[in-house]
Amino acid sequence: QVQLVESGGGLVQAGDSLRLSCAASVRTFSSYAMAWFRQAPGKDSEFVAAITRSGGSTYYADSVKGRFTISRSNAENTAYLQMASLKPEDTAVYYCAASQRVVIRTSSDGYGYWGQGTQVTVSS
Repeated sequence: QVQLVESGGGLVQAGDSLRLSCAASVRTFSSYAMAWFRQAPGKDSEFVAAITRSGGSTYYADSVKGRFTISRSNAENTAYLQMASLKPEDTAVYYCAASQRVVIRTSSDGYGYWGQGTQVTVSS
């Protein structure tokens, strides 16, 4: 069983930066690929970024590429999402997710474990 807890969300202005954290309660964190998804009001869930088990490879949605950075610390059982140059359209609830799949998936059905989400609001 994997429990994921996100933190770090908040209200910021356009252009600001924010770092989200996802703490995992699991013995073998390094066995899980990690990802971030987001969901804005009235919209479908959207893939944001993913990172492989070792952290050696990362993947990003085009909408955040160059602005967001996903990382992880297997020693600390934590995944991160560093967000820079935030825009009002980044406003959403951000969820971290974990998967034991070897191949990274960008669809939500590829992840079996989810956190409760953290709200990010970017004002213009």
